[in-house]
Amino acid sequence: MENIYATCLELNHKGILLIGPSGSGKSDLALRLIKEKQAKLIADDRTDVELISGEVVATCPQTIQGLLEVRGIGIVKMPHKEQTKISLVIELTNNLEEIERLPQDEKITLLGTKIKKIRLYPFELSAVHKVALACDENS
Repeated sequence: MENIYATCLELNHKGILLIGPSGSGKSDLALRLIKEKQAKLIADDRTDVELISGEVVATCPQTIQGLLEVRGIGIVKMPHKEQTKISLVIELTNNLEEIERLPQDEKITLLGTKIKKIRLYPFELSAVHKVALACDENS
């Protein structure tokens, strides 16, 4: 098992890892996905990942299960799940100009497994809808 710096959710039965530097909007986007799209929190900020039967499975360190840091509010309890199989990695950027209009398919290797990766600017109003579309495309 490996512990990585990422927030993890499940949306429409798809595991999503949100990656990016501190302050890039991982927890904020997670909050909006939970409230607007009924996503379930797996882990905020720190996620345990392990390879099980050829799939990357994410869980939460016990000490932070069900907890989400909401900047300006504090640590709050959220609906959560124990684990999910990761099918999408979203790399967050603070610069909208870094996002390609028509990006090529991209993969990231996690625990030796290739997983679809997209880049998003998390503070756009459409960010939660883009995540949902990316999950649907990844079916």
